[in-house]
Amino acid sequence: MSTSRRQVLAGSGALGVGIAFSGTISEVFAGTASAAGHGRDGYGPLVPDPDGLLDLPRGFRYKVLSREGEEMRSGEGKVPSNADGMAAFAAGRRDDHDRRGGGRRDRTWLVRNHENRMESRQAVPTVRGLTYDPAAEGGCTLLELDGDLDVRDERVGIAGTSTNCAGGPSLWGTWLTCEETEFKAGEEGYTKDHGYIFEVGFRREHRTVPEPLTAMGRFQHEAIAMDPRNGVVYETEDAFDFPFGLFYRFLPHRPKGGFDSLRAGGTLQAMRVPDVPDLSAIDEPGASFDGIEWIDVPDPLARETPIRNQDFGRGGITHAQKLEGCYWGGRSVYFVSSYAKSAEGSAGDHYGQVWRYDPHRNRLTLVVVFGPDSDLDMPGEEPDNICLAPSGGLMVCEDGQGAQHVYGLTHRGDVYPMARNRQNTGTPEEPAWGEFAGVTFTPDNRTMFVNCYDPGTTFAVTGPFRRH
Repeated sequence: MSTSRRQVLAGSGALGVGIAFSGTISEVFAGTASAAGHGRDGYGPLVPDPDGLLDLPRGFRYKVLSREGEEMRSGEGKVPSNADGMAAFAAGRRDDHDRRGGGRRDRTWLVRNHENRMESRQAVPTVRGLTYDPAAEGGCTLLELDGDLDVRDERVGIAGTSTNCAGGPSLWGTWLTCEETEFKAGEEGYTKDHGYIFEVGFRREHRTVPEPLTAMGRFQHEAIAMDPRNGVVYETEDAFDFPFGLFYRFLPHRPKGGFDSLRAGGTLQAMRVPDVPDLSAIDEPGASFDGIEWIDVPDPLARETPIRNQDFGRGGITHAQKLEGCYWGGRSVYFVSSYAKSAEGSAGDHYGQVWRYDPHRNRLTLVVVFGPDSDLDMPGEEPDNICLAPSGGLMVCEDGQGAQHVYGLTHRGDVYPMARNRQNTGTPEEPAWGEFAGVTFTPDNRTMFVNCYDPGTTFAVTGPFRRH
């Protein structure tokens, strides 16, 4: 879940990292684990990797699963660049034995986004029957891993999409990949409209159809989360320009209908908070708003006007800058505004907000506000993708200008280092390191996967992860 460009973590050292926030951090983990935490915080200092790829705490080890530019096992072409959001799914038990102990292990499907725009270093190869727009270079690739985390298959999941940043899993075990763009056919060399959600399957019964889920809207999508009780889909919009994005819900005609059911259509609505045109104006954790209104989107396909600029009638609509991460916890959906800057048009300034919407009570609450403890424009220490950790806290990918880390965040707000990227893409005199992205865990929480965005590298990390 993306929360890029938010100055949350103070300092880039391996230990003693601080975090500034106000509110109840345990709220962020509602419905996932006890808010009391578990055991000691962190796993100790990072140990320098002699191979210069990935530093980890003592007792942990990594395996490189895939590298940008290498040939995929399918023979479809080379591994694409700009590896971004990911999710891991159980692929079923085979006759695989775990050489690390513990008996048999399930195979795993790992689905990986590629945030390619035009003229990317390595495009997602076009594959017959899996390509939407032959001119577009983004998409997803699929890795099937055995019980020893060896790659048994690597192939294209969908091609011909653009700027595949984040997304989210469906209730029936597919991946909904989101295009963070809204270019139309004829613009920038594209031959079809973009800005959609696509459903990517990886089992025989889930054959990917490379056509957009148009009823879910055409805008700069970031992430989605589904209500497991009724199949409602919540969507965030990371619009780059003012007026900024909206928070949406999609009411499917066939809720929880299984694979391809979202193609049956539904109603797209945008959230209106009465008397709050911009969420960045709210800065008090615990502030709650009842009577949230959901307004039908006039033109979900944005044929003439971007949705965020459309006429929502009297009262307008509620905007927010950098709406990114989105996940379901307990009885509520949580979504993140990663930062807001009044100099760019927002009503207020902040370093990150986490909001909770409770559908049963129809109530919106500001749970956590991050910062300020440093300059909004200061480079480095900028969290990006987020996922729930086996211990019940969060794993956070860093996206800045200096050293790049995966950090853990406990219920108490303590921050600890989990990994550091050692792949220097600069020079010895002026080093540079690519951001982390796509952190996720296997369903059994025994393995962490993470991408290095540049050079595109996918890692599997194993070790003594503490689990609730």
